[in-house]
Amino acid sequence: MTLRALALLALLPAACATRSHPVPDDPRWLTYLGGDGPGRGRHIVLIAADQEYRSEQSLPMLARILAARHGFDCTVLFAQNRDGLVDPTQKIRWEDPSVLHDIPGLEHLQRADLMILFSRLITLPDEQIGHVIDYLDSGKPILALRTANHGFLENFPYRIDGKAVRFGEDVLGGTFLEHHGNWSQDSTRGLLVEAARGHPILRGVDDIWGPSDVYRTYPEGSSLRPDCTALVFGQPLLGRQHGDAPNPEKEPLPVAWTTTWTGSTGQSARVFHCTMGSARDYQSAGLRRLTINAAYWCLGLEAQIVADGSVDFVGPYAPLDSGFDYAKLGVVPKPVSAYR
Repeated sequence: MTLRALALLALLPAACATRSHPVPDDPRWLTYLGGDGPGRGRHIVLIAADQEYRSEQSLPMLARILAARHGFDCTVLFAQNRDGLVDPTQKIRWEDPSVLHDIPGLEHLQRADLMILFSRLITLPDEQIGHVIDYLDSGKPILALRTANHGFLENFPYRIDGKAVRFGEDVLGGTFLEHHGNWSQDSTRGLLVEAARGHPILRGVDDIWGPSDVYRTYPEGSSLRPDCTALVFGQPLLGRQHGDAPNPEKEPLPVAWTTTWTGSTGQSARVFHCTMGSARDYQSAGLRRLTINAAYWCLGLEAQIVADGSVDFVGPYAPLDSGFDYAKLGVVPKPVSAYR
């Protein structure tokens, strides 16, 4: 072997140790390169596109934890206005029929191993919604939060065997029907389902609480679909404090479950849906653990879930409250960089 060849071999370990993020840097999105951890080499795309629950704050927070503490490469995409600013104040088509939302970077779903979706009643141009539909046909997993079960208002041109696909009901296993809790007046205590306590997503999970209310996702007198496995029920409380008593007039309803989705290509995907998930809900370490464990499970890494894996924040996290009174809450359009 020549001296040149030996020199090249000597450089290989350093070259192999150098990793790059699967998505190029761009001011229109955030990227976080995974550190050491079970998720190393797996790519998660997180999509923040709601107007009420501050997903623009919670999803970058989750991405930082997933990357720094668990090794996943993460890309965070945002709904943006015409000036390229992250804008949770944008209207929906119920309010303005001319609205068309914009989420730059959805093409990176092609290189994602997992999609984490937190959208609400958005309407996308054909090319962008096409990337979402392609992902739903890919057999790759889906993790959906809070309003994602009514995440698309119009222009969801996805059909299987000529039948329109309803994203909430068909893909996730349930959609928002009404506020079972008292909207903006009470809070939710998560109750682990006894029969599911051995599920890997619940490993190490306890004390789930958040100030958002419980959604009803199936008609009264009915239940989750038979192919859904409930993991957590949400008990409405009498107030908005952690220690408030349960509301005796409100039964617990499922707030987190698993199911599967099979798209038009016949490939089956794991699905996890949680109807909790406001930015302030995620001040609960129990809810963060539930969601991060779910990411592992979605990716088939459930054997790697440990009960004491870190879900501590990476950097400061001081989310704004939920709601639509943007001036009072201090919600204004900001550049993507403001959320790093």
